[in-house]
Amino acid sequence: MNFEAFIKNRPFVIAGPCAVESREQILTTARAVKNAGAQALRGGAFKPRTSPHSFQGLGEEGLKLLAQARAETGLPIVTEVLDTRDVLLVAEYADIIQIGSRSTQNFPLLKEVAKTNRPVILKRGMAMTVEEWLSAADYILESGHDKIILCERGIRTFETATRHTLDLNVVPLLKEKTKFSVIVDPSHGTGRASLVAPMAKAALACGADGLLIEVHPDPHQALSDGPQSLDFSAFEKLMGEIQNI
Repeated sequence: MNFEAFIKNRPFVIAGPCAVESREQILTTARAVKNAGAQALRGGAFKPRTSPHSFQGLGEEGLKLLAQARAETGLPIVTEVLDTRDVLLVAEYADIIQIGSRSTQNFPLLKEVAKTNRPVILKRGMAMTVEEWLSAADYILESGHDKIILCERGIRTFETATRHTLDLNVVPLLKEKTKFSVIVDPSHGTGRASLVAPMAKAALACGADGLLIEVHPDPHQALSDGPQSLDFSAFEKLMGEIQNI
């Protein structure tokens, strides 16, 4: 994947399910998000879940299904790595590696990912200051790797009406302080599908370079994060609306 060409096409939208659940699910979603105008497919093969009893992902089988979706649609793959032992495996399949909010201060993991030379989406930790977030990015930079996209995904505050508090202040701030591309994940930032579209548009209006959106064929049946996922029609509607921003 040509990383420079990818981030130049703004706003770039990465869309797909929280977790890869089946061949039909990921292929159907890949076709739908591509037809709607997304530039990349997201999908979790390894899932960090708060409860050990929740769906943890399909592992390597999920990576293989993502590769099938890429072969059919041509969409680059974005997927998360959780463990230093899986970095090479994930890099074998992924075009862009995601570091999730729970792993942003896993410094050995950051160093291992930097060795792959795969572009990295570095999510903000849910209780992380901007200084701590940029220090985490420095762990990747110190390894000679500068293909970094910073992703705001909401922070934990005293407010409980939404899953997190989406901090859009940070978008223009990061634009002042860094040269990295900055994207926003309104799915995790709000936790509610009804809020995803307005916050996605707000993110672009304040200067975000792109969006990370959760999309599922049937959010009510999703094995993870269904309440914050858009169905195909809602995602297509959003993609039409953001062209005017």
